[in-house]
Amino acid sequence: MTIYDMLIWGGAALTALGLAGIVWCIATVTSARRAQADDATMRATMQRVVAVNMAALAASVLGLMSVVMGIMLR
Repeated sequence: MTIYDMLIWGGAALTALGLAGIVWCIATVTSARRAQADDATMRATMQRVVAVNMAALAASVLGLMSVVMGIMLR
């Protein structure tokens, strides 16, 4: 296994981790909406979810960038 293969597989793992975070965000917001939470609870839930969502999107972008770099350098 070369360094480029590790870059590709590491990037794929990071992208999968980011995708799992995005799915968690969707599930959390959906369950909060179905529970008919009050405004303060919904606001607190959304603030937490937005932070996790941004981190998950960043992880997905960095993972995809490393996959592309590994493919291009290979």
